[in-house]
Amino acid sequence: MSSREPFLSIVRGDATPEETAALVAALAAQTAARAAAGAARPAAPRSSPGNWRNPAHRLRVGLPHGPGAWRGAFFPGG
Repeated sequence: MSSREPFLSIVRGDATPEETAALVAALAAQTAARAAAGAARPAAPRSSPGNWRNPAHRLRVGLPHGPGAWRGAFFPGG
């Protein structure tokens, strides 16, 4: 893209210079609002990818031993 090509061109219709200026002002205001919202938003904490792809999760876990083990085997967390 050369420096002589317009950044914005109207493809259909006959826009007056005032309408074109209003369109450019609206786009500039929206861009400024998005930039301000992005700057005001705190940075998201960096999260680890987790362990969901770990093949060890597909392995069967051993059953618990001792008193009440049957309850732990069938009602985890209970």
